[in-house]
Amino acid sequence: MRTHTMIDSPLGVLTLVATDGILSGLYMENHLHMPDRDTFGPQTASGFHEATEQLTEYLTGRRDTFTLRTHLDGSHFQRRIWQELTTIPYGQTRTYAQLAEAIGKPEAIRAVGAANGKNPIAIVVPCHRVIGSDGTLTGFSGGLTRKKHLLDLEQPAHAHQQHLF
Repeated sequence: MRTHTMIDSPLGVLTLVATDGILSGLYMENHLHMPDRDTFGPQTASGFHEATEQLTEYLTGRRDTFTLRTHLDGSHFQRRIWQELTTIPYGQTRTYAQLAEAIGKPEAIRAVGAANGKNPIAIVVPCHRVIGSDGTLTGFSGGLTRKKHLLDLEQPAHAHQQHLF
């Protein structure tokens, strides 16, 4: 059975979806590739306490890893990419090319990008940590402003400052 809840956050309203009590979706307002809301099941706050607590801690800088059980529904290739995303450490980024290389398919950069974009549990499965080969912010289903916010959260302003000497 699927259920959902909606929570306020610094990124706007987040919709959390659970399948049989396990987190299976996290969507932002105007999220690209969001399933039809009719598939989310009834709205309830029950069963979302741990996810809400961990997201709040993360978004306020008090958590850098998630320990939530998740249910990722997608193709074998998509699940492989999503699993690889979870290996990117907090505060670090990878390129689409690096992800393709990591799974042994260096020619699959576009497919990696497509799978990354369809990640159903954004933030928890950190697709925001993937950037273009030239260092630019590209392709985040929640929007580039939110992607920048998440990366800035993980790399505070002092980490971005260039050293003169």
